[in-house]
Amino acid sequence: MKYSHKLSDAVHVLAFIDIFQDKGDLSSNGIAGSINSNPSLVRRLMSALVKAGLLVSQPGVAAPSLARATSEISLLDVYNAVEEDHHLLHVDETTNVDCPVGANIQGALTDAYNQVQAQAEKSMAEITLDQIVDDIQARRLKTANK
Repeated sequence: MKYSHKLSDAVHVLAFIDIFQDKGDLSSNGIAGSINSNPSLVRRLMSALVKAGLLVSQPGVAAPSLARATSEISLLDVYNAVEEDHHLLHVDETTNVDCPVGANIQGALTDAYNQVQAQAEKSMAEITLDQIVDDIQARRLKTANK
């Protein structure tokens, strides 16, 4: 199974920009080094974040900034900005319709998965970028003091 890292990478981009706003390399190359990825992935993520109104960026200028305060950006905002398929769980659509279970599992799982999706989105809406940045900073301090 292939997992998408877009959400975690996009949150990483936003947190990096917030933390290093006045003292770091905010180019796609600089941010890519932190993610351990490539600059083109960072540019695609930043483009999606700009389009969603979460990031402000100017072509040719390596000075992106958050469009809103970190306390006003939720994990759900970022998720909706970068994930094309907004479903966390997926139903196998190739079950055997001649089997009583195979004929009905898709509908049963779809209902269950919709409940999980709604709860996950509710939780993501309650987690802000501010909380994540604070956690990163606390972990940095803890590591520095060891």
